[in-house]
Amino acid sequence: MIKTLVIHPDDRSTDFLKPIYQHLDDATVLIGGKTKDEVRELIEQYDQVIMLGHGSPSGLFSCGNFGSSAMIIDHSMVAALGSKKNNIYIWCNADRFVNMYYLKGFYTGMFISEYSEASYCGVSSFNGEVEQSNDLFADIVGQSVLMEAKNLQANTKLLYHIPHSEVNRYNSNRLYYR
Repeated sequence: MIKTLVIHPDDRSTDFLKPIYQHLDDATVLIGGKTKDEVRELIEQYDQVIMLGHGSPSGLFSCGNFGSSAMIIDHSMVAALGSKKNNIYIWCNADRFVNMYYLKGFYTGMFISEYSEASYCGVSSFNGEVEQSNDLFADIVGQSVLMEAKNLQANTKLLYHIPHSEVNRYNSNRLYYR
C-alpha cells in the first residue's frame, strides 16, 4: 500500500480540491501547524506527496498556516521530493517549479481557479464556469489519484471536458507529467 502525505494549506478558496484526497483512507493530511523542518521529515517518510493550493513558480504558499514562511514547499524541499516519482503538484505555475528542479509526477501550469485569474489570463468565463471547472477537475483527479503520473494526466485530460468552456480548455492545456 502506498503511504500518501497530503499538504493542503487551510484556505477556503482551495477547499474545492479536497475531493482529490478525501477518499484516501490512509493518507496523512497537513493543513498547517508544522514547521518546514517537520514537513521535510514527513515528506521523507512517505511514498507519495500530494501538494495542493495556491502557489507560484517558487513553490506552494503556506497561507500563514505553517509558521512565518510564505512558502511551505520551496527549494528547501527539493531533495526530499526528488526521491519520489509519483508526486502531485497542483498550484498555479507548479510546472515551472517541477521543471526547474527536474521533479517527477503529475503537475499543473497556470491554473484558473478564480474569476480574477481568468481575467488576468485574458480568458472569458460565464457565470458558474470556474466553479464547474474546479469541481470537475477535483473529482476526476480524486478518482484517479493513485494512478501513475502519466496515466493520471492522460485520464484527466480525457475526462476533464466542459463544452464551449474557455476556462476548461485553458486549464486542460496545462496538465503535465514527467
